[in-house]
Amino acid sequence: FQLILQFGAFTWRDTEKGDVKLKTEALKKVIIMILNGEKLPGLLMTIIRFVLPLQDHTIKKLLLVFWEIVPKTTPDGRLLQEMILVCDAYRKDLQHPNEFIRGSTLRFLCKLKEAELLEPLMPAIRACLEHRHSYVRRNAVLAIYTIYRNFEHLIPDAPELIHDFLVNEKDASCKRNAFMMLIHADQDRALDYLSTCIDQVQTFGDILQLVIVELIYKVCHANPSERARFIRCIYNLLQSSSPAVKYEAAGTLVTLSSAPTAIKAAAQCYIDLIIKESDNNVKLIVLDRLIELKEHPSHERVLQDLVMDILRVLSTPDLEVRKKTLQLALDLVSSRNVEELVIVLKKEVIKTNNVTEHEDTDKYRQLLVRTLHSCSVRFPDMAANVIPVLMEFLSDNNEAAAADVLEFVREAIQRFDNLRPLIVEKMLEVFHAIKSVKIYRGALWILGEYCSTKEDIQSVMTEVRRSLGEIPIVESEIKKEAGELKPEEEVSVGPAQKLVTEMGTYATQSALSSSRPAKKEEDRPPLRGFLLDGDFFVAASLATTLTKIALRYVSLVPEKKKQNSFNAEAMLLMATILHLGKSSLPKKPITDDDVDRISLCLKVLSECSPLMNDIFNKECRQSLSHMLSAKLEEEKLSQKKESEKRSVTIQPDDPISFMQLTAKNEMSSKEDQFQLSLLAAMGNTQRKEAADPLASKLNKVTQLTGFSDPVYAEAYVHVNQYDIVLDVLVVNQTSDTLQNCTLELATLGDLKLVEKPSPLTLAPHDFANIKANVKVASTENGIIFGNVVYDVSGAASDRNCVVLSDIHIDIMDYIQPASCTDAEFRQMWAEFEWENKVTVNTNIIDLNEYLQHILKSTNMKCLTPEKALSGYCGFMAANLYARSIFGEDALANVSIEKPIHLGPEAPVTGHIRIRAKSQGMALSLGDKINLSQKKTMLRK
Repeated sequence: FQLILQFGAFTWRDTEKGDVKLKTEALKKVIIMILNGEKLPGLLMTIIRFVLPLQDHTIKKLLLVFWEIVPKTTPDGRLLQEMILVCDAYRKDLQHPNEFIRGSTLRFLCKLKEAELLEPLMPAIRACLEHRHSYVRRNAVLAIYTIYRNFEHLIPDAPELIHDFLVNEKDASCKRNAFMMLIHADQDRALDYLSTCIDQVQTFGDILQLVIVELIYKVCHANPSERARFIRCIYNLLQSSSPAVKYEAAGTLVTLSSAPTAIKAAAQCYIDLIIKESDNNVKLIVLDRLIELKEHPSHERVLQDLVMDILRVLSTPDLEVRKKTLQLALDLVSSRNVEELVIVLKKEVIKTNNVTEHEDTDKYRQLLVRTLHSCSVRFPDMAANVIPVLMEFLSDNNEAAAADVLEFVREAIQRFDNLRPLIVEKMLEVFHAIKSVKIYRGALWILGEYCSTKEDIQSVMTEVRRSLGEIPIVESEIKKEAGELKPEEEVSVGPAQKLVTEMGTYATQSALSSSRPAKKEEDRPPLRGFLLDGDFFVAASLATTLTKIALRYVSLVPEKKKQNSFNAEAMLLMATILHLGKSSLPKKPITDDDVDRISLCLKVLSECSPLMNDIFNKECRQSLSHMLSAKLEEEKLSQKKESEKRSVTIQPDDPISFMQLTAKNEMSSKEDQFQLSLLAAMGNTQRKEAADPLASKLNKVTQLTGFSDPVYAEAYVHVNQYDIVLDVLVVNQTSDTLQNCTLELATLGDLKLVEKPSPLTLAPHDFANIKANVKVASTENGIIFGNVVYDVSGAASDRNCVVLSDIHIDIMDYIQPASCTDAEFRQMWAEFEWENKVTVNTNIIDLNEYLQHILKSTNMKCLTPEKALSGYCGFMAANLYARSIFGEDALANVSIEKPIHLGPEAPVTGHIRIRAKSQGMALSLGDKINLSQKKTMLRK
């Protein structure tokens, strides 16, 4: 207490005798002390005498803060006598020649809650409306609005006064503030003003136009009969030069009218905004609005006519924007516009081939290929135009894009019989140029499965021989190795070089070198190169293809000699590959699996049994057919679910609401878009609470200390997307004043405390709320821990400390279910380096029930089709996938079985393997699964 008195005395002395700099520092200290709960009644008169008369701008600014926070009333609620002097100082500042002082004083008056202080100032505030500077005028409007809202009796004619001011005002910011006040204080006057100048709205500044859009929205929202009066104004604002006004006007137009012309105008406005705006975040937000428009069944047909305009957005280099645009275009494609869509996409694909390689070019090419694939499946007439262009990309360096093309070709050749000759012809053309072994295997399979004529079969054999090079491979490779050493080795004398020695004389140096041309791996035929690199899986695929075409050749050609000749050639190729695999020439030896497959094919060709003919030439194709039909069914089912979700179903006994008979309080129950967007920007999005009362805010309150601790603390944990707000209630349970009561926090995991909470002074049995912000950088379980430190007033002991319980941040707040293709899943599975293997330990006895429980507790999505999981066979394997809000991927593979030998009540056993790019995510997901298993056991 003595320290505070001493500090107060120093501050007092500074404010009385110090220069301006000292007084500024002293005033800052006083403000901090008052904010920390100190009562300094003796300083008020000192500040009025020695600081208030100063004309320094910094002092003036600090004084406004001081007068805002200082107690202005006595304990019984009466205004302090000293405040009359302060009120006179306010009045002088409102008449000050400097516009900054006038304006900042007016801003300060908006925060005053004492009518007795404001009453004498009203004439001066009114006078400020006529000041020459716009800064003063616009703040005068705000001050009048706030005073009218809080104390209407002080200025009952405010709406009329502001209306007259608005009519004569020229400055845009002043007009905006005045119009804003009329909207909230007297909407009829605002509408009267708007009616008088509705034709000049386009000439107004953008800040005023935005307020006009808000007014029209609110008026039409509350009174739909006014729509016809203002809809033309909204149409005009779609042509505004400001992107913000155009965006708000388009959104308002959609809510006011569902006429096709209105929807088309709004959609066109959105498309123009996306193309013209450079910020990718803006593009994505506006694209989301277009996607929302599409969700409405009656709007979809209007948007279908704008598909070509939407495709203009593809000129944006950002991949996420392109992805959303292609998905939107695909959703809107119909038989009327599919041809134009395909032409544009083909041009885009060709464009990606010509541009210099960028990291997103390959991914964009993949997206285009997939979109064309989907178009061709939905509109088979388009496939013939698309296939020749896409087949060129089989020889692409980017394996992912080539794999997508191959998948498309495989589906097209199976579905469309009329396109088979064209696809086979194109495949044979590009076959020799294929660079990736994976694509090579797929191409071999397609050629082996669908070459049905004698000429095509001969062409395949020719291509294979060409790709394999000279056979037998081992002998030719040994000869090449031996042959390169003799004739090609040459001895050459290098050109003489003249050098200068240390002594300044010239010396000549010549070198005798032996040059041997390096063996160029690129000169090898592709298939030979793959085999010498040790990739013999392609050899097994080649053996199957050769067997298929040889068996088909036998059925097509009657001459026995030709049959035997073809079979012998196929068997020779297999035998030479087997020989190569067993030799020491390849980088890796052949695996036993590949040896078995090639040997089996040799045996099939030597015997030529009808059963094997059926298996190789019929059963394989049927398997593909079953897989494609299952995939198609899955897509149709998901589309059906989507359309059911979108279609508005009205039950026979649903009530019909008539606008004319709706009460005003019911009208306001409709969601106000402006209010919703403001809440979303502040991070206070109102989520619909579950009917269960436990799902309220109380469920997220964490007790941090015990009830018997001197300081009781509990925290409400509010998780936004990228940050966590801790609202900590601190209660002083002692009879002492606690000074410098500080909440000290620390974090574990990828969490970062934004700022240190400021210290408080707590009166006996008093309480306070402390807010702390924690930034989240990645998806992993985090822990926030800390303590409350305080001093007891008057005690000579050290600082006291109460340790807080840990707050655990759950990974589930950041994980959302997502989808990806099988190929992408496998690629990510191979790339991700962190794996966490969790042993199944539960008392659930049903496989499907356990899988559903895991999906629910981890928030992941099952990628394995329902059809593959249906039925019962005692074991189950499923792939799960989720993505965090930070863009991190999480993969899981569930491999579980039911141990039948232990009886029907035996629990599920097995493993769950989790893979992620970061260690934290893999471990956190594993912990979550372990915890959820234990919870199930407790519950049951």
